[in-house]
Amino acid sequence: MTTAPAPAGGQVLPSPRFRISRHRLLAWWGSGLACGLSLLGLALCWFTPSIAAPLRPGLDFTGGSQIQLERQCKVGGCSQITAPQIQAQLAKLRLPDADDGGKAPGLSGGIVQVLDQGHSLVLRLPALAPNQSAAVIEAMQAQVGPLNPSGTAVNTIGPTLGSQLLQGSLISLLVSFAAISLYISLRYDANFAFLALVCLAHDVLITCGAFAWLGLFWGVEVDSLFAVSLITVAGYSVTDTVVVFDRIREQKTSLGKLPLLDQVDVAVDATLTRSLYTSLTTLLPLLGLIFFGGSSLFWFAVALTVGIAVGSWSSIGVAPTLLPLLARR
Repeated sequence: MTTAPAPAGGQVLPSPRFRISRHRLLAWWGSGLACGLSLLGLALCWFTPSIAAPLRPGLDFTGGSQIQLERQCKVGGCSQITAPQIQAQLAKLRLPDADDGGKAPGLSGGIVQVLDQGHSLVLRLPALAPNQSAAVIEAMQAQVGPLNPSGTAVNTIGPTLGSQLLQGSLISLLVSFAAISLYISLRYDANFAFLALVCLAHDVLITCGAFAWLGLFWGVEVDSLFAVSLITVAGYSVTDTVVVFDRIREQKTSLGKLPLLDQVDVAVDATLTRSLYTSLTTLLPLLGLIFFGGSSLFWFAVALTVGIAVGSWSSIGVAPTLLPLLARR
């Protein structure tokens, strides 16, 4: 940061190297476009009959059985298979009744994902009894085998537990957002608190929008870990925004003669390096989870990566640039 010539009073005023106010229209248009696309993705998910929700719900929330299979491939690779082929085979399969006398469900609506270039399969099916899950695995063994026994996993969640997990996740999100809103409303003046809440909604909306599009095109589902990632993103968003706002408030006495627009530029320039370094050091372990953390944490890490990246952007390019506009009004 350089210094501007001293005014008549003799005070030396800082001159920021980077003026975010000069790029505010670009920042607003970029964020507006991202929010619009996110709302569109959520709406399309809602009106898609196979989803019928803003996001594609995972097994944690809907209940059912998920069977993961790993194929034993030859040196040249696995034979080519497609999800429609497996779905057709499942639709023809007639399962035995459950050991407790329960009727066997139909599998025509099962969801199939082919992963790792055909090396593994994930079958999303209605809730199955143990003998019914074994029958599905035996049928898949004949269809796509041989299978690796150590790579076979069966997870079953009943519909009641799934409903409880969904309700608990929604309550935890609402409580955490309400607590954050209450804190910043009491801690800061009305303008600062309002913009911090705007950024929180901005970051959560774009993160959800990204997963809405992923659910539409690649069948990505959200689970209880996604709710945890949203709470984490909300906390990070508010923390990063508050750092800039604190800087603006601290410099009011020394830069009171400058227009608020210039004060914002000075605050953003002073905190820019720290914000970028903090975001980068947070993203590095998340990238490690994405590439080396395995399938169970992959989408959780992706959600955090998207949310933290968007949160860094909003705390630098959205909230500070809106402050002078809101103050004038």
